[in-house]
Amino acid sequence: MRAVWLREFGEPEVLALGEAPDPVAGPGQVLVDVEYVNITFVETQFRATGVGPFAASLPMIPGNGVGGTVAAVGPDVSSELVGVRVVTSTGGSGGYAERVAVDAGAIFRVPDDVVLDTAVALLADGRTATMMTRAVALKPGERVLVEAAAGGVGSLIVQLAKAAGARVIAAVGGQRKVAVATELGAEVAVDYTDEGWPKQVRDAVGAVDVVFDGVGGTVARTAFELLDPGGRMVSFGLASGSWAEIGEEDAAARGVTLVRPSATPEELRAYTESALSKAAEGRLRPIIGQRFPLGEAAAAHAAIQTRATVGKTLLVTR
Repeated sequence: MRAVWLREFGEPEVLALGEAPDPVAGPGQVLVDVEYVNITFVETQFRATGVGPFAASLPMIPGNGVGGTVAAVGPDVSSELVGVRVVTSTGGSGGYAERVAVDAGAIFRVPDDVVLDTAVALLADGRTATMMTRAVALKPGERVLVEAAAGGVGSLIVQLAKAAGARVIAAVGGQRKVAVATELGAEVAVDYTDEGWPKQVRDAVGAVDVVFDGVGGTVARTAFELLDPGGRMVSFGLASGSWAEIGEEDAAARGVTLVRPSATPEELRAYTESALSKAAEGRLRPIIGQRFPLGEAAAAHAAIQTRATVGKTLLVTR
């Protein structure tokens, strides 16, 4: 089968299409013919530096989220799964490929009313957005600032916060993304590359009650300063390359709570199922801004690194 190999850490060009042995479904596993592969920002960082949540030795096939059809099952797995559309995590590697063998307990059936690429776009981002919005316990009428609101997770948080009755303020990087956030239903959308963006927020809504931090760095610090006493802040990403450097003492001095979500494996699974269910009901729609052929994984990584992407980026294997 075709797969994308990472043989050394470095610039996107280190990702190279090649051949790999076809995986086989062992005990407790299913074999999935992959159609779409989810790419995350964390994967671009791992490719560049070798640092990230994945433990792997080179050479390796990167990739952690895929969607496709079950082609075969292990000897102890029900054959009724053959032909079923699924999305699944691979455990941290092996996803940039035409086939994967995964634990049968890790798969999610794709609802009939959800197209496969939508389900793949929701696999990680839908889980994260659901976890974040539940962790801060949004209330109707609260002023909610969402950073990176045109990204994969941020765009879903905008929708979930709006559905909860919040007033959504979107902070994005660039005028093209301002238009995207507005289309998603944000009451106010500002470009955080414009140094006057904090004043724009204050002029529109005053202070804010909740910050969803998807950028980190100086943008996160500025967003923190916009919070009213009693506000909450939760971080879900670091598009700037660094996490928000806001300590508990800083937060306590301003009467702000830094929310640090945690979840059991069962809860994480429930968050993904919730996102898929909302998509089937037409209440949650991921933005798939870019699709790249499997052999252009390097170009996909480069686009994400340069902030040229909107919403989710997928690899297409077929």
